[in-house]
Amino acid sequence: MKYSVLTFLLVFTGVQLQAQKQSPLLARFQQYITGDFDNSNQVIAEIKAGKQIHPLAIHVNRVATHKVNNVPKDLKGFFIIEESYYLIDGKQIDLKPYLFLFEEREGGIIHLTTYQLNSWKKEEIRNDNTDLRFDYTQLVTSPTFKGADYTWDPKDKTFNTISPNNLGNGMKFTLTEKFTDKQLSVLEQVEKDGKLLTTWNTPILYVRTK
Repeated sequence: MKYSVLTFLLVFTGVQLQAQKQSPLLARFQQYITGDFDNSNQVIAEIKAGKQIHPLAIHVNRVATHKVNNVPKDLKGFFIIEESYYLIDGKQIDLKPYLFLFEEREGGIIHLTTYQLNSWKKEEIRNDNTDLRFDYTQLVTSPTFKGADYTWDPKDKTFNTISPNNLGNGMKFTLTEKFTDKQLSVLEQVEKDGKLLTTWNTPILYVRTK
């Protein structure tokens, strides 16, 4: 594709201006959360100890803002597609793809919004699917997961959240995360009338592989 000098300058300037809108905090968050991660080290250690507690889990996180049409110009955030794969011995791979929006809010808060993806097959929601497109005006937020707020700890250089979500009928989901630029610590707990339903009660430890 050929560009005139004027077109090139407009495109280049637009990209630069868009990049400048992202604060250092949000840029750091994006750097930390995107990439390829797995917990193979954790699973190998558990197998060697005689008992596997956590599933083998993989996250493939990529910025997906370019896959979302009609995004408001004043939106201070970015989208990612998180491809999540879980494998427990003897079972099929469990696919859990997500579309997340991370926005910076007052007080140094990074807010997570999750969207429903009922219109697509799980196998289609991949970062390498060039045909995958979303319309911001048609996106519907998750009716159960009300989001999460992350804060930056300058001492430990980590982003952290403990975000409980009441699902109704005595059900509760709590997301606890702590991550650096090299590792994600993720604990997702589901409770029913105060009784823990999740098989494990310690975090999955994802290490960056890319």
